[in-house]
Amino acid sequence: MLKNVQRLCGLIWRIIATAFCFSVFGMGGLVLAFIIFPAQRLFQSDSFKQKIKARKTVHYSFKLFVGLMHLTGVIRFHVEDKAKIEGLKGQLLLANHPSLIDVVVLISVVKNADCVVKAHLFKNPFMRGVIKSTGYISNDDPQELLRECERSLQKGNNLIVFPEGTRTEPHKTLKFKRGAANIAIRCHAPITTFLIKMKPNTLTKGTPWYKVAPYQAHFTMRLASQQFNCATHDNDMPAMQSRQLTKDLQHYFTQELKNI
Repeated sequence: MLKNVQRLCGLIWRIIATAFCFSVFGMGGLVLAFIIFPAQRLFQSDSFKQKIKARKTVHYSFKLFVGLMHLTGVIRFHVEDKAKIEGLKGQLLLANHPSLIDVVVLISVVKNADCVVKAHLFKNPFMRGVIKSTGYISNDDPQELLRECERSLQKGNNLIVFPEGTRTEPHKTLKFKRGAANIAIRCHAPITTFLIKMKPNTLTKGTPWYKVAPYQAHFTMRLASQQFNCATHDNDMPAMQSRQLTKDLQHYFTQELKNI
């Protein structure tokens, strides 16, 4: 009886704490867009340096948000290989995508992170100011996306892309799209892979934020060691290479996720 009461109290608390955390996240986005970033622009006229400063601000803001979720007991976080992650530069960062907060955690641990975001987020009132100020890349125009990705990587940014293109549906197999492989092949980008596990499933695709897990979820993330060859050859068509690399990535992630 006592255990059931404790479980119920824990569930109610996580619902309240989750609502609080996401309220802070939304308000934080507005504060950044309408106060912090405009103030930064007053003291920095160079647009490139503005974006660098904005990305650093988002990096530390997301670090605080992850810390808040951990502190309130909504989710416990464990990120391995932090020292290696901090040393990354000019890498295409590929990760599986089980939950809503994957990109938040990645940006919180990756310095000078750039990322490809869905076009509809540019209309989100809580996020569009952040996205525009940081110069994150829209997936609206495939050709322009490739050009912007190449420029970003050449500048030494770490570019975050989810090969699935959307969150994984629970208990379903991974389905990778060719976008990430296209960027890797056409931009000659070195790949670094991350393996993410959320147990039990929470903040998944199609699940409302208030439908929290029956017990506290644990988020784990680590670097993977697999190397992928993205070198182009004269006799190979980029489309064929992209198709093969997508298959290789999907197979690799599927197998590795069984072991964590």
